[in-house]
Amino acid sequence: RGQQGIGISAATTWAQLTNAAGVQVVSKTAKMRKAIKVQIDVDIKGNKGVVKNKETLDWDKSHGTRVEFRIDGRVQLNGDGGLITYLEGTTLVNPHLSLHYKLLESDMVNVDRVSDEVPKIPPATLPHPHTMKLGEFITHAHLFGRISLDNFLRKGFSRVTESTIKDLVRNGLPKKLLSSNLTSFQETEFKTVFQVIQSTDLIYPSTRSVLTVGEEGLSKSIHRLGEIDFFSVVTRKPRICDFKPVVVEVAIARFLNKPSDANDSLIQLLRFANRVPLQFDKAACAITKAVESVNWRAYGLQQSKNSLPIGPYVFAVSVTSPFIKFKNASKETIDASDELVDEIRRTLMQAGQKLSRHIRAEDKAADLERKIQYIEKFGLILVEGLVRVSGASEKRKKAAQEGLQKLLGRDTDAVENELALAEEKLSVLKAKQAHRLG
Repeated sequence: RGQQGIGISAATTWAQLTNAAGVQVVSKTAKMRKAIKVQIDVDIKGNKGVVKNKETLDWDKSHGTRVEFRIDGRVQLNGDGGLITYLEGTTLVNPHLSLHYKLLESDMVNVDRVSDEVPKIPPATLPHPHTMKLGEFITHAHLFGRISLDNFLRKGFSRVTESTIKDLVRNGLPKKLLSSNLTSFQETEFKTVFQVIQSTDLIYPSTRSVLTVGEEGLSKSIHRLGEIDFFSVVTRKPRICDFKPVVVEVAIARFLNKPSDANDSLIQLLRFANRVPLQFDKAACAITKAVESVNWRAYGLQQSKNSLPIGPYVFAVSVTSPFIKFKNASKETIDASDELVDEIRRTLMQAGQKLSRHIRAEDKAADLERKIQYIEKFGLILVEGLVRVSGASEKRKKAAQEGLQKLLGRDTDAVENELALAEEKLSVLKAKQAHRLG
């Protein structure tokens, strides 16, 4: 789930410093009869790993890898930056994941997968010239060694064709540079080529390299977080933001098991970048800025100006892209470019429309019930008064009261018939949902 190996190196080093032992690893492939067990320490002076105590052993797993650390430290379980939030978020955006864990003195927690479909690795794609800075462009060029500029542009980037190179020449790229070898280029030549490329309109990069969770997967997975009475899931089609292919997915859920004070608290916002939870530096993140920019009052939620909405809701926002731009090296905050914030905002508003319809239907039903209760309360008093004024008989009075109950939908026989019909419709709906969710 990482990219550079910094996290595992740091964890191994910290385990070694605090408990005099690095990491214990047991690993086995499906074709191996026995598993291999090793201890891996860190040679701090030489900045390299050291393998110790290698042995084979019988293991009850058919295949897999187990990694075990002993680390001194403080465990933060709850809150936005807590371990539980991280694990819950990980299960949400990975419906194929089956997770079993035990925290401190708590009981074992088992989270079963809700999808048997393993995500397919999207096809690799070459970088788009507009996604690079000058230094990245020069470094990328040095990887190709002795090659002409025109071959480098066609082979080293996506969306660069013969027609594109002609456009570059028309926009000021010296034609003689195209046949020149990259090894002879100085910084001035690289800067000239880079500036011409950035000022030339190119075809947007392909969106086939983006892997999404999908509305069906999110719809199944969100039920693993708790008992909910409403959810809205939206997966947008891949878009190009800052010349990078991006997919934004949003899930909004209202949970029944939220504490009572959650009605007056800010919503819980779960942020994800390429299926990895982001837990820190929330305020500067593109996702947070997009949520705060939406007028949630128009969708039926409470909200102060330029802040998150209020209520017992969980908003989960996932951004997926092969080139996510983070604000810092810790990769905890997505850079808030205008195009990306706008794309996230559009997805949130789509999900908000479903939420708004649900809230309006609830308010309408509650208002109707309130009116019926008023009529029910004062209607009987009105009947009593009319009977007294008109001198009507008890039979007429009873008929009027029964007619009023029937008019208000409180007639017992009619209610029982409607209830039976509603239960029949509900069973049909549940059968359809079970079939759809597998």
